[in-house]
Amino acid sequence: MRAALAPKRFVKPDQLRGELASAVAENGTTKAGLRPAIVKVLKAVLEQSHALAETQLIADGDGTRCAESLSLTEDEIIRSLFDLANTTLYPSNGPEERISVVAVGGYGRGTLAPGSDIDLLFVLPTRQTERVQNIVEFILYCLWDTRQKVGHATRSIDECIRLAKSDNTILTAILEARFICGDEALFERLASEFRREIVSKGARDFIADKLGERDRRHLKVGESRYIVEPDVKDGKGGLRDLNTLFWIAKFIYATNATDELAEKGAFTHEELAIFKKCERFLWAVRCHLHFLSKRGNDRLSFDRQSDIAERLGYKAHGGLKHVERFMKHYFLVAKDVGDLTRILCASLEAQQVKDAPGLGRVLGRLISKTSGTLRDAPDFRVESGRVVPSSPEVFTKNPVNIIRLFAVAGRHGAEIHPDALKLLRKSLGLIRNILDNPEANAIFLELLTASENPDIVLRMMNEAGVLGRFIPAFGRIVAMMQFNMYHHYTVDEHLIRAVGHLSAIERGRLSEDHPLSTAIFPTITSRRLLYVAVFLHDIAKGRKEDHSIAGERIALELCPRLGLTASETETVAWLIRHHLLMSETAQMRDLNDFKTILDFCAVVQSVERLKLLIILTVADIRAVGPGVWNGWKGQLLRTLYTEAEPVLTGGHTAVSRKERVNGAQGAFFARMPSWSDEQKTAYAARHYDAYWLGSSTDKQVKHAEMISEASPKSVVTSFETDAFTAITELSIYTPDHPRLLALITGACAAAGANIAGAQIFTTTDGMALDTILIQREFPDEEDERRRAERIAELVRKALRGELWLKEAVAKAYKPQQRIKAFTVEPRVIIDNQSSNRFTVIEINGLDRIGLLYDLTEALYKLNLNIASAHVTTFGEKAVDVFYVTDLTGAKIENTTRHKQIENALANILKPAAQPAPIKA
Repeated sequence: MRAALAPKRFVKPDQLRGELASAVAENGTTKAGLRPAIVKVLKAVLEQSHALAETQLIADGDGTRCAESLSLTEDEIIRSLFDLANTTLYPSNGPEERISVVAVGGYGRGTLAPGSDIDLLFVLPTRQTERVQNIVEFILYCLWDTRQKVGHATRSIDECIRLAKSDNTILTAILEARFICGDEALFERLASEFRREIVSKGARDFIADKLGERDRRHLKVGESRYIVEPDVKDGKGGLRDLNTLFWIAKFIYATNATDELAEKGAFTHEELAIFKKCERFLWAVRCHLHFLSKRGNDRLSFDRQSDIAERLGYKAHGGLKHVERFMKHYFLVAKDVGDLTRILCASLEAQQVKDAPGLGRVLGRLISKTSGTLRDAPDFRVESGRVVPSSPEVFTKNPVNIIRLFAVAGRHGAEIHPDALKLLRKSLGLIRNILDNPEANAIFLELLTASENPDIVLRMMNEAGVLGRFIPAFGRIVAMMQFNMYHHYTVDEHLIRAVGHLSAIERGRLSEDHPLSTAIFPTITSRRLLYVAVFLHDIAKGRKEDHSIAGERIALELCPRLGLTASETETVAWLIRHHLLMSETAQMRDLNDFKTILDFCAVVQSVERLKLLIILTVADIRAVGPGVWNGWKGQLLRTLYTEAEPVLTGGHTAVSRKERVNGAQGAFFARMPSWSDEQKTAYAARHYDAYWLGSSTDKQVKHAEMISEASPKSVVTSFETDAFTAITELSIYTPDHPRLLALITGACAAAGANIAGAQIFTTTDGMALDTILIQREFPDEEDERRRAERIAELVRKALRGELWLKEAVAKAYKPQQRIKAFTVEPRVIIDNQSSNRFTVIEINGLDRIGLLYDLTEALYKLNLNIASAHVTTFGEKAVDVFYVTDLTGAKIENTTRHKQIENALANILKPAAQPAPIKA
């Protein structure tokens, strides 16, 4: 490992003091003329030091050195300002008042990012005099005028100690206090009083508070360390977690430097090296992020990841982009930070200065000295809710115990003692000896399929480094991110979450969201093959080959090892090969076109596979990230399932299509008790079967309310907001016409709304009932409702001909910063095979506000009738599918016409291009 480099001084103290003295000589000591001159000098110093620090960081990649160098620059600035104020601007006329200028917070640790806050504490022996106040104000105003963010407090020693006893934030700040200038004896007295009055009183409460604070912070910024846009400072596995470790170690071991952590017994020398390596890397990322952003931004967003990957020297390799290799390194470092936390906590527990956690809690009972040996696993016992090996040789004596350890934890709902994990890490090399061990594989299969919460156990295995070694193909995707806006987690975390959702479906915990999947789960013939398929469905991500094809091959090799039969293995391989089939068909094809159902069934071939596929699809989508699943997707999947089932059973099904339509109508009319039979008959005849089967009863009730308000040729709108799915649904009821969808999507674009989906129905009396899914913009419900009403008003204006769309859309267009980081290969596919009645046009491109409007307007100008539209977004990628005919209602068969359509639509997909006028 590369040795740490000493920080570099970018500012020569004598030179800076000389420049400040020259400023005084030229401008005198009056505030009006002097401070601007001083600020000019300081800005030049900061600009130069930041430029040198950035150059140094790009050259050596040592983030800690960069942060320490910037801290040294700030030290020299503050010392120079203090000396100038103390000796020249406000000289003492009598006994000199004592003051100590102290760095606290992150600055107290001697590290600063380019956009970090500067936290200062001005320590006084007693009360503040006018002269001291003038000195403090001069320093602060000069720093503020340089546009730095400065936090400060002026307190006596007694005040510092009193406040530290009642406020843990102040306690932590003083714990990290570092002397900069002034009266050093005063600072030493503060440090001495702090150790006597605070530190010596015991550490248990401080540790509990810091770990609790850490957990609350994780919940705020994201509970997983594998979120694809992590917060480098406050996220799980970020710099603040390292800070927390150091605060605890400093409090307990009275250490002032990370080098002392090994000497004091907090870490081994190897663990200390990992600590410093993590620190260097995370500081490098944070400093680069600040340099690129020109401000104190700690969110590692997509639009910055690629630039930082280049600065750190990552190259594309083995099917991974350079940015994906960089982010994989980031997540492995975040995992190391988690390991270090567990190691330190184990060390503290051994000293009885930290309470032992119960499952899912930070604090619980003290470690019990009694133990209970387990009948089903005599090599382990449970102590205070945690699994402990019975002897230090438990893994070397029988390496199968490495897998059994996690099975025991899952079976008993227990955590694993940090000492056991420490022993486990030393034995990881033994795992290669049990890859083909039938007992080890049987234990793993039981762990995967029979645990109450298999995702928790799998995550424990993954964090410990076991899962990737026992399933080598899984090891390739550990900490791997997919550089797109669709997936919220790394690939390994996505797979583990998918297994968790599968378990929740089986146990009925998601029955309200997924009634069909919950109902059919008990009827599948092999539940264990479904768990294996869900666990493996994305295991081949990051390879040059299509991950579904490569994953199928991995499954054929791995499943027999795990103990699956030949038939189960074949089904798992098929599920992985086709795990995207159901979601793509449901979201991107017209389910009312019988050819869609026939083509889908030709691939699925059996009802058993259909059952397995829908459950896998639900678990997969749920595991992508918050807000990705919504009721609309659920309705589409249920519709596809119920349309496919009778085809796969040879036309014999428990419920026919006609019966399902009657059932949907019955459920709707049950909500309309005041309607007469005549009203019900007329309303049933108004809608085609597709409407009754393709929308929920709740939506149908709301639509009925809309329709009741409508008058001939009127436009009626309604909307619903949903904070959980982050989607706002806008419904429109209006007379149908060929340009309708273009007008609606254009109005949404003019309002700056990004469309995530669209559902189109027509009625038997020539009306259109369209629903547009719009990505939510505001977290506050009232703000989002006001926005939705503005969008609805623009839609009404557009449909009444009161809005000049082309101008309004052009005015509203703003490039989305995050999406600019991505490229999507534009594709226009014209398909006459997927439907017997329509030409299917599939368009793939980079999503943007106004894209759907441009496409629908182009189709209108191309004299194409849109029979149905299927709008899907996968993060930054838009996939829009239109079922069209020409003006006579026929398919588009002419190849010259095909080329005209392809060119017109491809022109729209060009980056930052406005579509050229299209001639009919």
